[in-house]
Amino acid sequence: MASVALVSVLGPDRVGLVAAIAEHLFNIGVNLRDTTFAALGSGAEFVGLCELPSGLEASDIEAGLKQLPELDGAEVRAVPYAFDPSPGPAGSVTHRITISGGDQLGLVARLAEVFKQYDANIVRLEARKLGEAEGGLYVTRFAVFIPESQASPCLATVGNTAGALGLECDVEAGAL
Repeated sequence: MASVALVSVLGPDRVGLVAAIAEHLFNIGVNLRDTTFAALGSGAEFVGLCELPSGLEASDIEAGLKQLPELDGAEVRAVPYAFDPSPGPAGSVTHRITISGGDQLGLVARLAEVFKQYDANIVRLEARKLGEAEGGLYVTRFAVFIPESQASPCLATVGNTAGALGLECDVEAGAL
């Protein structure tokens, strides 16, 4: 198996940021695997698992990315990835759940505990406070793996938890 590095960039959000990172990685022969990008307020975060061509080290990637003008002021890290980059069964998505409504202190913690109770694995999580122009809602999206035998009680508990907090819950079954 090719060596794999975890590349992370945290810095100011700007147009062309993903394009600059992806182009640089492509030009040096890196293949992107699982990758996420998010604008976080006025900042942004890029995280990717990268398959490295023979002879390229994580430190080479880090040094090259730090030279990009689009990453001026960003924290850039590239380190060897010590885990299997291929997800196991609990890394697949069986359900996508969206909870929306007013901001609730501890909402993510409560729902994470529900998932844990039913042996469900959170594969992806996104939480956003929308601006007033978008209704000012707090929207949390979970992509989860729920064992088939636990799906009905888990989803019922998630729905009841959201309902008790006055929030809407939308569930979509199926692979990501």
